Amino acid sequence: MDCYTANWNPLGEETFYRKLELYSMEWGLREDLRDCVVAAAPYGGPIALLRNSRWEKTPSARPLLEIYSASGLLLASVPWKSGRLVHLGWTAGEDLLCIQEDGTVLVYNLFCEFKRHFSMGNEVLQNHVLEAQVFHTEFGTGVAILTGALRFSLATNIDDLKLRRLPEVPGLQKPPPCWAVLTQDRVTMVLLAVGQELFLLDNTSCSVVSPPGLSPSAGPFLHMAVSFTHRHLALFCDSGTVWMGMASLKEKFCEFSTGVRSPPRQMVWCTRPRSRQRAVVLAWERQLMVVGNSSECIRFVLDEDSHLVPELDGVRILSRTSHEFLHEIPEASQEIFRIASMAPGALLLEAQKEYEKESQKADEYLREIREQQLLPEAVGQCIEAAGYEHEPDTQKSLLRAASFGKCFLDKFPPEGFVRMCQDLRVLNAIRDYQIGIPLTFTQYKQLTIEVLLDRLVLRRLYPLAIRICEFLRLPAAQGVSRILAHWACCKVQQKDKSDEEVAQAINHKLGDAAGISYSDIATRAYDCGRAELAIRLLEYEPRSGEQVPLLLKMKRSKLALGKAIESGDTDLVYTVVLHLKNELNRGTFFMTLQNQPVALSLYRQFCRHQERETLKDLYNQDDNHQELGNLHVLGGYREKRIEGRVAALQNALDEFYKAKNDFAAKATEEQIKLLRLQRHLQEELDKPYLDLSLHDTVSTLILDGHHKRAEQLYRDFRIPDKRYWWLKISALATRGDWEEMEKFSKSKKSPIGYLPFVEVAVKHHNRYEAKKYAPRVPPEQRVKAFVLVGDLEQAADAAIERKNEAEMNLVLSRCSAGTDGAVAEKLNRARAQLLKK
Repeated sequence: MDCYTANWNPLGEETFYRKLELYSMEWGLREDLRDCVVAAAPYGGPIALLRNSRWEKTPSARPLLEIYSASGLLLASVPWKSGRLVHLGWTAGEDLLCIQEDGTVLVYNLFCEFKRHFSMGNEVLQNHVLEAQVFHTEFGTGVAILTGALRFSLATNIDDLKLRRLPEVPGLQKPPPCWAVLTQDRVTMVLLAVGQELFLLDNTSCSVVSPPGLSPSAGPFLHMAVSFTHRHLALFCDSGTVWMGMASLKEKFCEFSTGVRSPPRQMVWCTRPRSRQRAVVLAWERQLMVVGNSSECIRFVLDEDSHLVPELDGVRILSRTSHEFLHEIPEASQEIFRIASMAPGALLLEAQKEYEKESQKADEYLREIREQQLLPEAVGQCIEAAGYEHEPDTQKSLLRAASFGKCFLDKFPPEGFVRMCQDLRVLNAIRDYQIGIPLTFTQYKQLTIEVLLDRLVLRRLYPLAIRICEFLRLPAAQGVSRILAHWACCKVQQKDKSDEEVAQAINHKLGDAAGISYSDIATRAYDCGRAELAIRLLEYEPRSGEQVPLLLKMKRSKLALGKAIESGDTDLVYTVVLHLKNELNRGTFFMTLQNQPVALSLYRQFCRHQERETLKDLYNQDDNHQELGNLHVLGGYREKRIEGRVAALQNALDEFYKAKNDFAAKATEEQIKLLRLQRHLQEELDKPYLDLSLHDTVSTLILDGHHKRAEQLYRDFRIPDKRYWWLKISALATRGDWEEMEKFSKSKKSPIGYLPFVEVAVKHHNRYEAKKYAPRVPPEQRVKAFVLVGDLEQAADAAIERKNEAEMNLVLSRCSAGTDGAVAEKLNRARAQLLKK
C-alpha cells in the first residue's frame, strides 16, 4: 500500500495508466507467439494457439491446436488435421472459429470438441482466403473474408448465416495493407486503406472517405484499429503519425507522432468506459507505446514477444512467461491513492488506518470529513475503488474503511456495500489461477452473473458455479437447477458407466429440483446414441407432455401411446395416434389401437369428423354392424340426391338387420318408404316435401287441402289416432277451414275429446266456432271449456252443478265487477251453501 502508485504512468495531467501482472504463465511455450496463430477471447476468456512453425519446417508433421485458460493451464489440445488455417477467432459464446484457406469455418468448443462447420461460399472456395477477421456486433458473431480475387465477403451472424459480397474496390491490385470491420446504425461495413486513400464498403457501394484534420504529411495508412465498442477508430500512417477519432470519420480526437515509421505489429484501443481520455496501445517487437490526446506518451519495454488482447476497459498483454493487464486508473482510485490527496475517500482510508493503530489522528481525519459533510461521498468512493482492485488485501483495506465510515452515518443504505462484497468474492474466486478468468469489475457488470455462470458451466466447473449461485441466493431455475441440468447433459456422455448407473447418479443428484427437465437430459442421451439411457431418464420426467415427443423421436411409439393415455391429455393422445397412423401400415395400426380402448375411442371420434371411410373400415374390422348402420344413416343425409340417400339408408337397413336391432331396422325401412312417398308427392304436387318429418308431411297435406292423401299416410304409417286427430284439427284451424273441422268432429267419436277443438279455435281467435264444441266437452272439462269461450254463466252453472269449489273459484277469477255481477253473486251463494254442508 505504501508503494501503491509506483507503477502508475501519467498520460497527460489527469490520467494514469498501470500494468498489472494477472498470472505467471506456465504453459511451456517453446516458440515465440509470432510463430503461432493466436486468438484470445474477450472478457478474460481462453487462449487458442496453433503452433504453425512446424508446418513450415516439416510439412509432414501435424500442427497442434491448443486451448489454454487465461492463466496458462491447458484445457485441451488436438492435432490439426484439416486444411491450411488462416485465422482463429472466438464467438460471444466462447466457441472457437477456425477459418481455413478454402473458406470453410470449423467450430470447436473449449475442449477442442468439434461442433459443426459452415462454408463462406463458392466464390471464396474458388479464390481462397487471403485474410479474415472475426467481429462481434449486436446481431451476434460475424466473419469477414478477403479473397484471392481481392473481394470482401462477410456474414454478420454465423448462427443465421447470410453471406454478403461487398462491392469491388476500384484500382485494387494487391491486398490492402490494413482493413477493419465497422458497425454504424445497425449496418456492417468494411473500411480499407489503399495508399493515402480510405475506401468504405457497404452493401451496395464503395465510397472514398477521409479522416477529418489529418496532417497532409501523414503519408499512406499502414494500420488501423477499431475500439472494443466499435465507436472509435485509430489510423497509423507511414510517417509514424497516429490519428484517433470517431469510427464514423466525422470527428477527430487527436493526432500523435510516435517517431517510429515502421508499422506496429498490433494496435488496439485502451479506453475505460465514460473516460475523457482516449488512448491507443501500439506494440512493436520490443516496445509498447500508449498514446492519447496528450503531447506525451507512455513507453514500456517488452522483454519478449507479446500479443495484445483488447478488452472493454483495457488491454491484456500475453507473452510466454506472463499475462498482464494494462488499463487506465479509475477516477475513484486516483482520488484515494494519489500522492497528497485530500479527497474524502483518501482521508477516510487514513482515518481507518489510524484507528487500527489506536491513534487520535483517526478522530482528526474523521472530523475533517464530517465538517465538510462529505462522509457519504467518502464511503461511496472507498466502495467503488474496492471494485477496481485486483489484490484482495487492497480490497479489504478499502472495504474496512467504508465499513468504518458507515458507522458514523445514520441512514446510509447498506445494499451497495453488501453487493460489492458479494461481487468481489465472486471475482476473486474466478480469478484464481486454477480457474483463470481474470474479469475486472467493469467487465463483470457488463457480462452479468448469468453469462458468467454459463461460462463456468461451459468449462465444466460445476461445483464453483453452484457455490456462487448459493452464495448469491439466485433462484433455483436460474442458478443451481440450470447448472445441474448441464452437468447431467455432460454426464450422459460418459461411456465408461452403464445406463443404469448413470441414470441413478443423475436422479440422485437432481431429484425433484425445480426447473429440471429430465426430457432435455434424455434428449442429449439419445443424441449421444444411448437410447436405453434416454428411456430410463424419461421415467423420472413427471410431465407426460415432455416424455412423449422424445419417445416418438426414438420410434418407441407404443410406449409413447401408453404415456399419453396415462397423462389424460387427449391432445397428446391424438398426437401419438396420428404419428402411429403415418408410421405403421393400416392393419398393424388398427391392431395396435385394439389394445388401447381409450386411444381407439378418441380415434373414432376423430374419424367421425375427418375420415369417415377410415371409421367404416374400423367398424368392419370389429363387425360392429350397429355403428356401421348409424354411419350409413349419417352419410345418407349428407347426400344431396334422393337416390343416394335411399341407397345409403338401404345399406343401413341391412346393417341393422345384421345387428338384430329390429327397432332401428323398422324405423329405417319406414324412413325409406317416406322418402319415396315424399319424392312422389313433390313431383306430383310441385311443392317441397323432402326432408319433412311424417307429422310435418301430414300437416302440410292437410294445409294444402289434400285430405285424402293425408288419410292415406295415416293408414299406411299407422299413425296413432290421437296424434292424427291433433295434427288434423291443428292444421284445419291454421288453414281456417272451420267447416271441414266441424265435419271431421262429427265423423266419429273423437279419441282426444272435444276440449282440444275448443282450445285450437280459441288459439286462432275464433270463439264462435269454439262455442260449438263446448257443450260436447265431458262434464269434468266443461267448466274450463266455457271459461275459454268466455261463457261465464254456463261455466258457473256447470261448476255449481258439479259442486266443485276449485272450478267455482276459477270462474270467479274471470268475473269482472260490472258485467258479471249476477254470475259472481250466484257463485258466492253456491259456495256459501257448499261450506255450510
